[in-house]
Amino acid sequence: MTTDKSASKNRIQAVENAFEVVEVVQESNGCSVNYIREELDIPRSTAYIYLKTLEELGYLKKKEGEYFIGLKFLKHGGYARQNVDIYQIARHEIDKLAEETQAVATIGCEDDGLRALLYRTEAGEAVSDNPPTGEYTKMHWTALGKALLSQKSDAEIEAVVDRYGLPKATEQTHTDLDSLMEDIEQIRSRGYSIDNNERSRGVKAIATPVAIHDDLFENIAISVAGPTSKFTEDRIQNELSTLLQETANVIELKKEYYR
Repeated sequence: MTTDKSASKNRIQAVENAFEVVEVVQESNGCSVNYIREELDIPRSTAYIYLKTLEELGYLKKKEGEYFIGLKFLKHGGYARQNVDIYQIARHEIDKLAEETQAVATIGCEDDGLRALLYRTEAGEAVSDNPPTGEYTKMHWTALGKALLSQKSDAEIEAVVDRYGLPKATEQTHTDLDSLMEDIEQIRSRGYSIDNNERSRGVKAIATPVAIHDDLFENIAISVAGPTSKFTEDRIQNELSTLLQETANVIELKKEYYR
């Protein structure tokens, strides 16, 4: 837990610490007071006060001695998403894309160097690793994230890697900068990215950048995902990449005239 009072005169330490507790609770998918104490290296009484306060405010729920993220966060997350123009503009196009491809279709953006999932929808037979709307991940893990990275300069990509590293999700994940940059160059050249079991085994995805900028976020991209067996190279090149680009073009046009 952060204790450096000189870090910034404009930051309230207790608020920062409370959100550190929230992050640990979410990452652990539920945890005890002792777990928070050990993870953040704070007294047990301090851990209890933070957890109890967040519970009483409705942001955490307690069950059988463990604390979990509460539904009250949906109030803020739902409000934030409703006020993002690109969500309002693109969600119906993403629904159409899911039906046309019979896959999981998503739209996401970069937020503070991470890939944030704004909207996710799926057709009846679609299969993926079921990432939740609102999920944040490292950008090099997913097709969507790599499409977002491709819109940045090489120096900006290196800055993201310096900050977050290149941790492994599967054996196929890029774990060195040279390999990632080679992939990024291919994405820029052909106009779409591929996640070939790099985030989850058995799941493949393709994504393309959307050439617009939202007032709140730097870069936007859309993707479709499904079982590796259904995302053959031929289908990616001759069907999915075309459908993605057409959808991106429609979203770009709608954004131009959106009020």
